[in-house]
Amino acid sequence: MSTDPSFAAAMAVDDYLTDTLQAEDGVLAAARHGSAAAGLPDISVSACQAQMLGVLARAVGAKRILEIGVLGGYSTIGLARAVGEGGQVVTLEVDPHHAEVARKNLRHAGLDELVTILLGPALETLPAVAETETPPFDFVFIDADKPNIPAYFEWALRLTRPGSLIVVDNVVRRGELANPASDDPAVLACRELAERLAHEPRIAATIVQTVGAKGHDGFVLATVLNTSSSANR
Repeated sequence: MSTDPSFAAAMAVDDYLTDTLQAEDGVLAAARHGSAAAGLPDISVSACQAQMLGVLARAVGAKRILEIGVLGGYSTIGLARAVGEGGQVVTLEVDPHHAEVARKNLRHAGLDELVTILLGPALETLPAVAETETPPFDFVFIDADKPNIPAYFEWALRLTRPGSLIVVDNVVRRGELANPASDDPAVLACRELAERLAHEPRIAATIVQTVGAKGHDGFVLATVLNTSSSANR
């Protein structure tokens, strides 16, 4: 962790907001503790970020959500709460142990009936999702292996509709996104995605930096304008 006083202040603000906004209730705390006890890495979104995802999903009236990367289901709980009764979250996970922990956490939250976990590499399961005769997704959250996020983003565009929202986590990479000398595959993929956002006619997008409990990072926020690749900005 950084010893920069401004970073310490950001951490204090994060703690204050979590407490004041009651961003982490008993269910989310149980999911966090359960994931840690099961040996999962501490890389879930923060409590305030999980709440942000729920706010964004509600803002677009999302009833069908696609999540790429479930881990222990912390963010999934926030998304499932947002879709509510009659909604559906489809989430993809490559690790069987992570998926089982997520199922346990979702059962404890009383949300397991709203969530379908598909096991396997996302680039193998996404074509199967596309082949199902179901409505497009209203909201997509991408929080998985970073080298593949340009491909995940393309699938998100295929599986959404005009008005859908696509959110991609962990794209600022502790500021390395702006480092042209980086040879980190995750950073290179995030730079590829950022450069694509500037020229993709099917979306309007921005990247928002974040600092706090998850360090210095950020999200892509992209609204789908048109699902046709020939659409004009």
